[in-house]
Amino acid sequence: MNPLHALLLTDLSMELPIAVRLQRMVELLRMHFGCGAVALLGLDKETSSLRPVAVEGLSRDALGRRFPIADHPRLATLLKRAGEVVRFAHDSSLPDPYDGLVIEQAGQPLDVHDCMGVTLEVEGQCWGVLTLDALTVGTFAGKAVRDLEQLVPLIEAAVRVTRLETALRGARQSAGTVAESLVARPDGEIIGDSPPLQRLLKELQVVADTELPVLLLGETGVGKELFARRLHQMSRRSARPLVHVNCAALPEALAESELFGHARGAFSGAITDRPGRFEAAEGGTLFLDEVGELPLSIQAKLLRALQNGEIQRLGADRPRKVDVRIIAATNRNLQERVQEGSFRADLYHRLSVYPVPIPPLRERGHDVLLLAGFFAELNRARLGLRSLRLSASAEDAMRRYPWPGNVRELEHVISRAALKALSHGAQRSEIVTLEADWLGLDVQPQLPSPLPSTVPPVAPGLSLRMVVDEAQRAAIRQALQACHGQWAQAARALELDPSNLHKLAKRLGMKSP
Repeated sequence: MNPLHALLLTDLSMELPIAVRLQRMVELLRMHFGCGAVALLGLDKETSSLRPVAVEGLSRDALGRRFPIADHPRLATLLKRAGEVVRFAHDSSLPDPYDGLVIEQAGQPLDVHDCMGVTLEVEGQCWGVLTLDALTVGTFAGKAVRDLEQLVPLIEAAVRVTRLETALRGARQSAGTVAESLVARPDGEIIGDSPPLQRLLKELQVVADTELPVLLLGETGVGKELFARRLHQMSRRSARPLVHVNCAALPEALAESELFGHARGAFSGAITDRPGRFEAAEGGTLFLDEVGELPLSIQAKLLRALQNGEIQRLGADRPRKVDVRIIAATNRNLQERVQEGSFRADLYHRLSVYPVPIPPLRERGHDVLLLAGFFAELNRARLGLRSLRLSASAEDAMRRYPWPGNVRELEHVISRAALKALSHGAQRSEIVTLEADWLGLDVQPQLPSPLPSTVPPVAPGLSLRMVVDEAQRAAIRQALQACHGQWAQAARALELDPSNLHKLAKRLGMKSP
C-alpha cells in the first residue's frame, strides 16, 4: 500500500475532531506532493461559491475567504471537468485564486506557478474541490497527476465519513465550526472559530429550540441581526417569516401603527385597514432591533402582546390573537434605563427571559483575520482586482487594535484600505497588498514580551542559546496544552508552519508525531 494511503486511512480511523482530521489530511497531501499549499473547498450551491474547509500553506485569513465561482475561472474549470484531475501550467492565462496568499517568504506576495485540482463527489453529488498550488514550475508534472487520481477515492471517502458524522451529531452540536461547513448552513453565515464564538453558537442552538423570548446584548457592530437570523433559522419557526423592526428608526407618532397595524379611519390618511409587523410575523419571529429606543407609550402595548399573545390595531374595537416569537436586541444597558425610568421594568424582565451576550470582536482572537480575509475577497471582486492580501504588519495591527466598532468597523476599514491602495497607484492586474498604514488604525507600538517565568535565570555556565531553547520548549508545551495535544493547531497558535514546528521540536529534544 502507498505510504500516503496508509497514513490517510490511519487518520480516518482516529478519534479526532472532524476539523483536526481534515486539517491533517491536507497537511499530509502537502508533504506528499511537496507543494506550497493545499486547500479543501466545499461548494455552497445557494451562493454559487466555494468556501475553504481546511487549508495548509495559505495565509491565515484564507479560511475566512469565499470564492464566487463566476469570479475564479480556474475553480469553474475544475467544476466543469468533474472526475478529472486538471493541471494548470505556469503560463496559463487563467488567474489563480491564491496568488499572493501562498506562504513561502515572509512579507513577499508571490505568484502561483504550478497548480492542479479535482472536483470531489459525495453520494453522486458535487461536494467541492481539492486544489494544490506550487511556487515552482513543474511541481505537478507527470507522476503527480497520476498520484492524485489514485488518491481521489480516499479523499472523497474522508469527506463522506466526516459529513456523515456531522449529520449524526445534528442538534447535539452547534453549527458554525470550520468542519461543519461540510453540511449546508443557513443564509447569513457567521465566520469564525474562536472559543467565545463557538460557545455562543452552541448556546443559540439550545435556546433556538424553545419558544422563550431572547434578548441579544452586545456593542454596536457585533452583528446582532446576524445572530437573530441564525436563531430564527435554527428554530421550529424557520419556515415562517422573520420580520425585522428597527425600533430606533420608528417615529413615536407612527410606532403603534407600524407594530400593531391600524383600522380604517383611525387617523387622517388611514383609508384602509393595515396589518402591522406583528401580524406580518404570524407563526414566525419578530426581531425588535434596538428595543431600548422604543417610546414608553408603546412599551405597555408590547408587554401585553408578550404576556397574552394579543395585539390591538390602532382604532380597532377588539384585540387579535397572534402567534409570534420575540427576539430583541440592544446595545444599551437596559437595567440602567429601567432605573432612569425610560424603560419599563416589567417589559425588561419579560424580554430578558434568556439574555445572550454577544462577544465583541476584540475578544474573538484569530477571528479578526478570518473576517478580514472574507472582506478582502469581497472587495477584490467589487474592485475588479486580481488579488488582495494583507501584509504581515497589517495582520499584526488588526490583532492588536481594540475594534470599538467591531465587525462593522472591520468591514469599513478593509474597504477603505483597498481604495487607498488603488489611489496610491496599485494596479488591478497585480497582487495588491494592504499595508498597516492604509488601515488607519490607532495601534500603540508593541513592547517586547517578557520571557516566560519557566525560563531559567542566566547564570554562569548557562549560555544564551540554552535560555532561548528552554523558552521555546515552554512556549511549545503551553501551546500543546491549550490545543489538547494537537500539533497542527499548536503550530497555528504559534504562527508556525507545522513541518517547521516538528523540526524545531526535534532539535529541542521534544517528541512529536
